[in-house]
Amino acid sequence: MQIHTYTHMYKHTYTNIFNGFFNKNVYVIHTHICVCVCVYVYVCVCVCMCMCVYIYIYMYIYIYIYICGSWCISGIGHELAKYLDSLGFTIFAGVLSATGHGAKSLKETCSERLSILQLDITSSAQIKEAYLEIRRKLQQEGMLWAVINNAGILGFIADGELLPMSSYKQCMDVNFFGPVEISKMFLPLLRQSKGRIINISSLAGGIPMPRFAAYGASKAALSMFSGVMRQELSKWGIKVAVLHPSGFKTSIGGNPEDWKKEEQVILGSLAPDVKKDYGEDYIHNLKMFLGEMSSISSSDLSPVFSDVLHALLAEQPKGLYTPGKNSYLFLLVFCYFPLWFYDFLMSKIMGNPHMPYALRMAEQKKQVIH
Repeated sequence: MQIHTYTHMYKHTYTNIFNGFFNKNVYVIHTHICVCVCVYVYVCVCVCMCMCVYIYIYMYIYIYIYICGSWCISGIGHELAKYLDSLGFTIFAGVLSATGHGAKSLKETCSERLSILQLDITSSAQIKEAYLEIRRKLQQEGMLWAVINNAGILGFIADGELLPMSSYKQCMDVNFFGPVEISKMFLPLLRQSKGRIINISSLAGGIPMPRFAAYGASKAALSMFSGVMRQELSKWGIKVAVLHPSGFKTSIGGNPEDWKKEEQVILGSLAPDVKKDYGEDYIHNLKMFLGEMSSISSSDLSPVFSDVLHALLAEQPKGLYTPGKNSYLFLLVFCYFPLWFYDFLMSKIMGNPHMPYALRMAEQKKQVIH
């Protein structure tokens, strides 16, 4: 009796609510609901597919001209020092050579508030000397508010299998171990001021990109280190931010003479079977990509300066900044879309039109057979 009464009320309720729109039979009601759910899922799938097509077209047309310069970090430090000096900050600028052209340029264009320090960030001795010099000057007046780790090295752009281990080690030494050691050295001073650590990484440190195995891995390590330190140092009142610049023209890519030297190092380090599979012409053509990086990158560094300034002065700075037009879209696709779609996108944007020798020969054999 209870079951019969419940069923009757169930039918009656649906009949009153929908005024005859549905059949009184509960099974018909369920059928309508299932149809509605199927239509809803179909619409959602169609919308997602349209979004995928739109983002692919949008990025392929508009972002290609910016992506090739996302790792151009060397030189930003030089211009950033001049920019912050013009705003009235007191700057300690570490340079690879205190007697080099860059150091002389800073001395000539900046105020007396800027001090030049000899600093090879791969040298523990020079890092310690720079720390002692800064601490000595701070004893007279003021506190250290921020450490900006900007030094970076790109190396040669090539397939990960082609790069010698020396390239991987050099990228890690300059792009990761150096900033880590500097951060650790200066943390006692930053605890006193509850200041900031700002690490300049790269978009290549946030998403995988073809031919950037060594550079991307070192910048990814720096980005992860920044995130962990942001969490751990918050209890001390120290803020940590990392920048992933995208599409800026600086000197990190080197010049044709540097590329030729790196190319010879690669050719000299390859095993005979690897060199045969890829072919020397494939390796020679890699220089074209380096040339494109410089030609299509933006020389306007103001987005980077704006984000650094915000990270320096904001009461609650962001943990991650992505200066560079539309760079956030690459992160969006990598984080929220299927990996096959992201890989397809990268193959279209950064794919190498020149195939390795062994693959070309295999393709020719297929054509002959067919």
